[in-house]
Amino acid sequence: MDIQKKMQELVDQINHYNHAYYQLNESLITDEAFDKLLAELQKLEFENPLFAVPNSPTQFVGGTITKNFKSVTHQFPMLSLGNTYNESDLRDFDERIQKALGEEKYEYICELKFDGVALSFWYENGKLIKGVTRGDGTRGDDITNNVKTIKSIPHTIQSQDFPTTFEVRGEGYMPISSFEKINADKISQGEAPLANPRNAASGTFKLQDSSIVAQRNMACFVYAYLGNEIPFQTHEEGLMLMEKNGFPVSNTYRKCGNIDEVIQYIEDWEEKRHDLPLNTDGIVIKINDLGQQERLGFTAKSPRWAIAYKYPSEIAHTKIESVSYQVGRTGNVTPVANLHPVYLAGTVIKRASIHNANEMERLDLHENDTVYIEKGGEIIPKITGVDASKRLPNAAKFEFPTHCPACDQALIREEGEANHYCINDSHCPPQIKGRIEHFIQRKALNIENLGTETIDLLVEKGIIHNAADLYDLNEESFFGLEGFQQKSISNILTSIEKSKQIPFRQVLFGIGIRHVGATIAEKLVSAFHRIEDLQNATYEELIAVPEIGDRIALSIRAFFEVEENIQFIDKLRSSGVQLSEEIQEIVLEGQALVGKSFVISGVFENFERDDLKAKIVANGGKVVSSISSKLDYLVAGNNMGPAKLEKATQLNIKILSEEDFLALLS
Repeated sequence: MDIQKKMQELVDQINHYNHAYYQLNESLITDEAFDKLLAELQKLEFENPLFAVPNSPTQFVGGTITKNFKSVTHQFPMLSLGNTYNESDLRDFDERIQKALGEEKYEYICELKFDGVALSFWYENGKLIKGVTRGDGTRGDDITNNVKTIKSIPHTIQSQDFPTTFEVRGEGYMPISSFEKINADKISQGEAPLANPRNAASGTFKLQDSSIVAQRNMACFVYAYLGNEIPFQTHEEGLMLMEKNGFPVSNTYRKCGNIDEVIQYIEDWEEKRHDLPLNTDGIVIKINDLGQQERLGFTAKSPRWAIAYKYPSEIAHTKIESVSYQVGRTGNVTPVANLHPVYLAGTVIKRASIHNANEMERLDLHENDTVYIEKGGEIIPKITGVDASKRLPNAAKFEFPTHCPACDQALIREEGEANHYCINDSHCPPQIKGRIEHFIQRKALNIENLGTETIDLLVEKGIIHNAADLYDLNEESFFGLEGFQQKSISNILTSIEKSKQIPFRQVLFGIGIRHVGATIAEKLVSAFHRIEDLQNATYEELIAVPEIGDRIALSIRAFFEVEENIQFIDKLRSSGVQLSEEIQEIVLEGQALVGKSFVISGVFENFERDDLKAKIVANGGKVVSSISSKLDYLVAGNNMGPAKLEKATQLNIKILSEEDFLALLS
């Protein structure tokens, strides 16, 4: 028997049955017979690995372990869409299209906006070679082994309709039926259920074991074809071509000749969408003709030829069982409503933030009140009102506490602020933990291998009392603590030691002075260079620094007036943490940029960001951190933030490339 030929026959046979089942809704073979064929192929592949093909249907069942997901740069950026929530905005969008295209006729394609995970599938020579998440739109994670478990996504394309390389994009999702089954199993085993299908899908696609991904029966609908060669003229033709070649295209799309037909489509699906096997949160409207799409172009972060319509937020009602109070790292106390669980827009809602005492008073919340819950943008649950007609007689009103729920310190409320604060920052457990978590984050001291649970344990055992105590840790500190092996202890201690080289600007941010974020910390270091200089700075000297106002200056002065904070700084100093940073003295080179202000964003070929800032200042210019109408130039490098580019475009700020900037200097 020719083993290789037999294996290829099995591959072709199984692919044929898969295509019939997942694309044509035809079951040509019993499940038992199909499983036997698959088991036979798996056995032959195990015994003859050299003959196994890269895109065998056995990969649908997974089995590959991925320790870390590699970051991949997208071939084409995965942009987001602008959102609208009403008919008026849609008609404004249509008017912009009409104005841009002039006398040209145009039509729309409407598609349901599925609530899942955006995925990119890369094909080469007819083979699926890579599956990538959206990530930040520029780079995503390579999760190829996991996306290959999606049974409806073809691993091999035999058709001559496609060029050598192309890309297909779609929305990976967990069917509601799979989500409900998983949760039923978890509940029966006493485990916490998954929050909602979208989060479940996102978490599943990032699992390290692809066999577990396969067990969850993930699915996908594709909605776009990309490539350097486009074998069709319209978006509709692209959908039809992908469907013809075995890709899972939802049959819910519709071509619309004008904006009235678009609005009719939206109305038609407002209720019907709830009968689908997955959640949706709106409609995507696109210009159909690809040539017109190209002429309409893009803004910094979204195409001008497409828009998303979001259905109004769903509203549910439930009872409020209690109010608890969370204490943040800066002492801010936030009330949280604990609710009788209610299902809303694909999620079981148990808690909702009330934000502050003003909002509690506005809502007039009483015990066991029936409240209305809405998901803002269908993501964040919030209480929008109370059904006072259902209020129980003599129900007690919820009152904001006068003392900290964690340490019993009297709360303060600064004039002009809505929030209450606990000022016992050195002895209030949630603040202690929160400040340490802030200290170790990437933008601060970047201490890896220390998680929230470890910090909680070290604080609760009295091993550390503040972030500076981290530098006292040694191997003996972890003796007797469950779950710590020699390697994990070594990794923690190595990360702590490496943090001593983090520059002062990040250390100052990590110290956690109220109102001093990363950008403000950098401004302060540029002005004062050393922690001692900042500590001794007067109020007048502080507000003389660009972007430092009254509130920040007073907060800094208040921080250094507390003896325990001085001791904290002293301990960081004795531990070898960087508390000064020499700023390169800038020698004036010329006057070319006098009176001009600049914002810098992105990565540059000829300059590091600090060098570029120095170059601007050396030629009389000023570097600021935010874009406003008073800004003169945005210097845009590679991978710059799309929000800054969009805002600069809206304000008609001149945008310079690196070459433009050098030309401006000369």
